[in-house]
Amino acid sequence: MVNSWQNMHLERKRHVLVDNIIRVDRAGELAANWIYSGQHAVLGSDVKMGSLIQNMWEQEKKHLSVMDKLQLQYRVRPTALSDVAKGVSFALGVSTALMGNEAAMACTEAVETVIGEHYDDQLKELESVTGDDEIEDLKRIIAEFRDDELEHLDTAVEHHSQRAPAHALLSAVIGKGCEVAIDLCKRV
Repeated sequence: MVNSWQNMHLERKRHVLVDNIIRVDRAGELAANWIYSGQHAVLGSDVKMGSLIQNMWEQEKKHLSVMDKLQLQYRVRPTALSDVAKGVSFALGVSTALMGNEAAMACTEAVETVIGEHYDDQLKELESVTGDDEIEDLKRIIAEFRDDELEHLDTAVEHHSQRAPAHALLSAVIGKGCEVAIDLCKRV
C-alpha cells in the first residue's frame, strides 16, 4: 500500500513539474517571438540589424513550434497570460528598438541572461526524475534551447548591448520583468 501511494505521489510530482515547465517555456518562446517581431518592425530595414534580428527570431520560431507540440503531447493548458505576453513583448521589442540598436541588443542580453538561468534551474529540477525516456527528451530540448539562448546573449554583447543608454537600469528592469513573468506563467 505504501509503495502504491509513493508511486502515485511521485507520478503527481512529475506531472506538475512537466506541466509547469512546458507552460512557462511555451509562454517564454511566445514572448521571445513577439519581442523579435517588435524589434524587426522597427529595425528590419537596416541590413545588418534586420538580418541579425531575423536570424535570432527564426530560432525562436523553431523553439515555439517544438513547445507547441509538447503542449499538445502532454495536454498542458497554456498560460492565461498568453495575450498579455504577446502585447507586452511586442511593446518591449518596439520600444527598445526605437531607443537604438544597442538598446535592442540590451533587451536581448537581459532576456537571454534570465532565460539561460531559468533553463539551468529547470534542468536541475529534472535531475530528480530519472529512468524516463520522455523526461530525458525534455532535458535534451531544454539544454538545446538554453544553448541557443546563450548564443543570442553572446550575439547581443558582440553587437554592443552594453553601450545602450542606461544599460544597467534597462537590463535590471527587463530582467526583473522576465523573472516576474516566469513566476506568473507557472501558476496562471
